[in-house]
Amino acid sequence: MVAMAYTVAFEGVEARRVEVQCAVTPGLPAFGIVGLPDKAVSEARERVRAALSAMSIALPSKRITVNLSPADLPKEGSHFDLPIALALLAALDMIPKDEVEQTVALGELSLNGDLVHVVGALPAAMAAAEDDRRLLCPKASGAEAAWVGGTEVIAPATLGEVLRHYTGRTPLTPAEPGEVTGHAHARDLRDVKGQERAKRALEIAAAGRHHLLMVGTPGSGKSMLAARMPGILPPLSAAEALETSMIHSISGLLDDGGISRIRPFREPHHTASMVAIVGGGRGAKPGEISLAHNGVLFMDEFPEFARTVLETLRQPIETGSVMVARANAHVRYPSKFLLVAAANPCKCGYLSDPERACARVPHCGEDYMGRISGPLMDRFDLRVEVPPVAFSDLDLPPSGPSSAEVATRVRAARDVQTERFETVDDTRVNADAEGQVLEEIAQPDTEGRDLLVKAADRFGLSARGYHRVLRVARTIADLDGAKTVRRPHVAEAISFRLTMAA
Repeated sequence: MVAMAYTVAFEGVEARRVEVQCAVTPGLPAFGIVGLPDKAVSEARERVRAALSAMSIALPSKRITVNLSPADLPKEGSHFDLPIALALLAALDMIPKDEVEQTVALGELSLNGDLVHVVGALPAAMAAAEDDRRLLCPKASGAEAAWVGGTEVIAPATLGEVLRHYTGRTPLTPAEPGEVTGHAHARDLRDVKGQERAKRALEIAAAGRHHLLMVGTPGSGKSMLAARMPGILPPLSAAEALETSMIHSISGLLDDGGISRIRPFREPHHTASMVAIVGGGRGAKPGEISLAHNGVLFMDEFPEFARTVLETLRQPIETGSVMVARANAHVRYPSKFLLVAAANPCKCGYLSDPERACARVPHCGEDYMGRISGPLMDRFDLRVEVPPVAFSDLDLPPSGPSSAEVATRVRAARDVQTERFETVDDTRVNADAEGQVLEEIAQPDTEGRDLLVKAADRFGLSARGYHRVLRVARTIADLDGAKTVRRPHVAEAISFRLTMAA
């Protein structure tokens, strides 16, 4: 007696199909699982045995062999419990084999037969839709998987419900998608007193997804400004929400099966390891740069991060993806994020205050900022100094536009870019533009080009820096509602580029 069921094994955000073959043959009683299973998969036989026993189903005194094909693909995770149980029940002729073969299943079994939530239901549902099969998953994962919409999702709470569904005694209705979270309780920009130039830099960064570095003394408001970035960013589009949610699904970060339209905001501590930032570890899981995909990665105390961690950011910033290469896995994750970094000007933080600065001024500042390499510094489109706010200014009424007003301008600029890049692959915002596309959309007028050439020659801009100034100028023009890039747009872009060394 041989039966088959289907499940998936995860390689990054990709769900690869796995065929679960179960054979019940004469011989000494045994229950074996082969096909490169990890410890959690090997232990599935005990969970399956106990769950069937809780349903008063005794395994026959025969040899039970489960093969996970392809055999050379590593199988990790507890979600193999349910497909193994399905294949076994089909091999015992307790449920129809043809119905099981039309199903992709994943779920962990508890010893009493309950189905436990597992990660990765969303990419598994997409794989099931591509294979034109239905998805069977725990009830707690059904709302998440149902977002795919291209396949029927059945979400039972127990293995008993699975048995009754396949035998036709109590058919289950398909799961419904979870709630959409579209509005964040964001903090308002008007809560930050002063710092108008830094607020302007935030607006430009949000409009074009330009990387931003803020440098200022302790308590000047750098973290406050960064925390208000989510409040001015436009919500995720439907495609972006699904793309981002797939990464969060395999990381177990989706709440109650809901899909969020709020852009991610990740803020790792400066003691985070390279694996935590880039990804890796057991199963080559996504790191912070991938969890921030389509959102914001805020790195406070930027020079305090390990040098190796900072240098690994260079390639994802340029390519928008990261290859996590380990001995047993090579996985590519998307990582198009907006990097917002904050730093003190020196170790003590008071480089510009002669009364509070240490005795090593100005060498302490040079040494401290020197921890950020030239190639990495070159990747920041916007650099702004955040000066301390006077105590007398704290009693002044709020100034400047609110987050809602800035968000409206940012949304309008993003809409212009969406229309502009509608036919350009892998380009959504100005920060993605390059080559011929950049030359076409960001060609400044005669006065603007003369200014840019003079600045490039005077300050020694690199080719990358030159192009990044053009991208920022294009974003400023979009915020201004201008069709062409003019001299004022170029001048403002250069001013943010040359706040610190070019």
